Amino acid sequence: MRNKILWSEETKIELFGLNGKRHVWRKPGTARHLANTIPTVKHGGGGIMLWGCFSAAGTGRLVRMEGKMNAAMYRDILDEDLLQNVLDLRLGRRFILQQDNNPKHTAKITKEWLRDNSVNVLEWTSQGPDLNPIEHLWRDLKMAVQRRSPSNLMELERSCREEWEKLPKNRMLEHNDEDDEDDTEVLSVVCVVFSDRLRHVRGGIKARF
Repeated sequence: MRNKILWSEETKIELFGLNGKRHVWRKPGTARHLANTIPTVKHGGGGIMLWGCFSAAGTGRLVRMEGKMNAAMYRDILDEDLLQNVLDLRLGRRFILQQDNNPKHTAKITKEWLRDNSVNVLEWTSQGPDLNPIEHLWRDLKMAVQRRSPSNLMELERSCREEWEKLPKNRMLEHNDEDDEDDTEVLSVVCVVFSDRLRHVRGGIKARF
């Protein structure tokens, strides 16, 4: 059953805010030399908002969002990109969509679209830690993009798309092994035991924890 789950989420990636700290090796007394300085950009140089998804079959297409995302924009993503990702990843019509409880995900127009298109939605906890394994892929993506040091938003977007496609299919399980014991146990429940924990509820899917 877990192979039918399509995990999804939005994230923001900053152009120069990716790095946090950057280091320069220099000789004593040369701190102010131009070659040993890193230019800064006011307000971090901007960033881009992305929607992404993945399943056991691999990553779906990244969607760049312009401006602040609302329910109407999210519905458009579902309409234009969700089902295409399902086809690309060969999930079949019985796939299960995971999304968190952000208001745009639970808005009336979103629920109507999901119902009209017969999409099963994984019931998600409204409180507690974020259990979505896509968080680990976002972290991998940001680290990979950081290493490429894009200098403008166009390069940032291109780097994101290229590095997203390079992420290995088994990355989610690898991250489970890297986490501390508590997180590993929680994510193991989410990622491995769905076949024993899922049941149909009113035509949808509900996870019992």
